[in-house]
Amino acid sequence: MSLNVDPSWQPWLDEECAKPYMQQLRGFLRAEKDAHKVIYPRSQDWFNAFHYCGFDQAKVVILGQDPYHGPGQAHGLCFSVKPGVRVPPSLVNIYKELQRDLGIQPPPHGCLIPWAEQGVIMLNAVMTVEQGKAGAHQGKGWESFTDAVVEKLNREREGLVFMLWGSYAQKKGRVIDRQCHCVLESVHPSPLSAHRGFIGNGHFSAANLWLQERGVVPIDWQLPAHYELSEA
Repeated sequence: MSLNVDPSWQPWLDEECAKPYMQQLRGFLRAEKDAHKVIYPRSQDWFNAFHYCGFDQAKVVILGQDPYHGPGQAHGLCFSVKPGVRVPPSLVNIYKELQRDLGIQPPPHGCLIPWAEQGVIMLNAVMTVEQGKAGAHQGKGWESFTDAVVEKLNREREGLVFMLWGSYAQKKGRVIDRQCHCVLESVHPSPLSAHRGFIGNGHFSAANLWLQERGVVPIDWQLPAHYELSEA
């Protein structure tokens, strides 16, 4: 696995990726590619959550479940899509809550990189998927890897905000020390559940209040109207 990540993550990731379970995952992914299966996101984007946000820079952690499985959507940050790609329904609802909570106008794109660059880690529990087959890479090792990420952040950082939307993310967050960190929970922003408590959860203002009370610069949740993604 080629890792294009912030240097602050590199030693830990090198160690974690050398473990047997990650070697098995690597073999699975190689076999899938050898079988000419289309995998999203592209391999150079798998670890983007650790590319745009350094370990010590992290302020907020948003946990997703599975990457988008349509062409051109997933690029390694949960809920985010590349510029020019239609904003997915769950992200539409995230934007609706941002507008309700903070009066922020939704941008015409779904690229959340500006959040990551401010310290928001957007991590899918399973970091790859086969085209058109939601959940195809579940149970192959990614869950153990992302559990280890959550445990490391919980153990070695203080005062983070964890946004856990839906039962899957909430189960993954059971290890979080709620005396040390702020844990915000609600239903998932999916159209199937958003009306049952995601819209109205106030998580974005609550996160910023928590950060400000600790002397940390809050997140500017307002995304630029236009964002160009470097393909370098």
